[in-house]
Amino acid sequence: MAFRKDFLWGGATAANQCEGAFDENGKGLANVDLCPVGDDRQAIITGQKKMFDFDKEHFYPAKNSIDMYHRYKEDIALFAEMGFKVYRFSIAWTRIFPNGDESKPNEAGLKFYENLIDECHKYNIEPLITITHFDFPMHLVHEYGGWRNRKIVDFYQNLVTAIFTRFKGKVKYYLTFNEINVILAASFMGAGLYFEEGEDINKVRAQAIHHELLASAYATKIAHEIDPEIKIGCMLAAGTYYPATCKPEDVFAAQKYNRDNYFFVDVQSRGYYPSYKLKEYELSGIMPEMHEEDEKILRENTVDFISFSYYTTRTISSDASNFDESNLVDTVDNPYLGKTEWGWQIDPLGFRTTINEIWDRYQKPLFVVENGLGAKDTPNENGYVEDDYRIAYLRDHIKNMKDTVEVDGVDLLGYTTWGPIDLVSAGTGEMSKRYGFIYVDRDDYGNGSLDRSKKKSFDWYKKVIASNGEDLD
Repeated sequence: MAFRKDFLWGGATAANQCEGAFDENGKGLANVDLCPVGDDRQAIITGQKKMFDFDKEHFYPAKNSIDMYHRYKEDIALFAEMGFKVYRFSIAWTRIFPNGDESKPNEAGLKFYENLIDECHKYNIEPLITITHFDFPMHLVHEYGGWRNRKIVDFYQNLVTAIFTRFKGKVKYYLTFNEINVILAASFMGAGLYFEEGEDINKVRAQAIHHELLASAYATKIAHEIDPEIKIGCMLAAGTYYPATCKPEDVFAAQKYNRDNYFFVDVQSRGYYPSYKLKEYELSGIMPEMHEEDEKILRENTVDFISFSYYTTRTISSDASNFDESNLVDTVDNPYLGKTEWGWQIDPLGFRTTINEIWDRYQKPLFVVENGLGAKDTPNENGYVEDDYRIAYLRDHIKNMKDTVEVDGVDLLGYTTWGPIDLVSAGTGEMSKRYGFIYVDRDDYGNGSLDRSKKKSFDWYKKVIASNGEDLD
């Protein structure tokens, strides 16, 4: 058998994409609440267009999402029916500290997540908590400018201290930041950064990145002090960059793009800034301000394991004029790969390549915490979704993941598919970009009953889990 006996099969969600209840029980306003569906979304999540409050011209899907805040028991029961060993979910910072800078946490917020954790334990499901999945209090944007301000590191320490203390003995696995490298492509959504006219965007980002890396190290330190049993992971939006051709300039461009992503994990896993990044900062004149103690904190508090999302590989050319401008990240078409309905290249073997690349680089236990297919699902006359395309996508990816363990010798802890239940897309804000094994009756603009129903892939994934990845037919 390829996978370890205690391999953690499950699914992953994010608070802002599934909970709803954006202003209930003392919850404060977050950046992710203000990301609308529609044409303006990309400019807003990248920090180019200001959206600091709701207006009447836009629809904000995170306000109500799929209402998991009130329906989590029903949803976790469905996850348990599939046989989940682990459920990855995130904490909304503004449920615990509505403004972000309070001295004491909001009890109602802590209680909600405690109840959610207890519901998981009821079915012997291991909770895997993402501390920050893009959620950032808008008060901290207004008053401090987002992660560019070092004071946010202190507020983050307050958040993690409250969480680790309250859930001590109940939660073993935590991730500090979801897809930490997304700050490069979607700075407002990823780090609460809005760029004023004339600002040096790269310099602001470099400073904010340093603060997030520092906060991640402090979280690791605090976790191990409160409960030595806690395992802390980092989380990367992964997907190897291929050179568009064997032209040396394209190969070098791919190496640079890969380094730009791996830099974050280089620091979180190895404990220091790699020389290539320090030299880049120095030559560009954007070296972040660092305090004397920062080097020691980073060095002594590296993560216990490395987690990542994988949806696609990317292909890069040294000629920037070839880039697809509709994409958040720089990429060109790969003629050897098919695409999803949203233009993401489908590359199961690239999954194996990416896993091996990460393993070879860090030699720490790995955890795949997002992988899935966003597609338009159309229920038949009985309300049933026959999503054979999703089954095929996941089957091919799991086969390649299996090879990384069985053939390549990678130490893999678990696998959580993205969106085991349909939820709001982070990239587009749409509900129609569906990932789930469970269909949710809701459209892009909040219409629908929110009723849940099982798709064909529900029973397929149940069989995969029951066989520990052996039965993929």
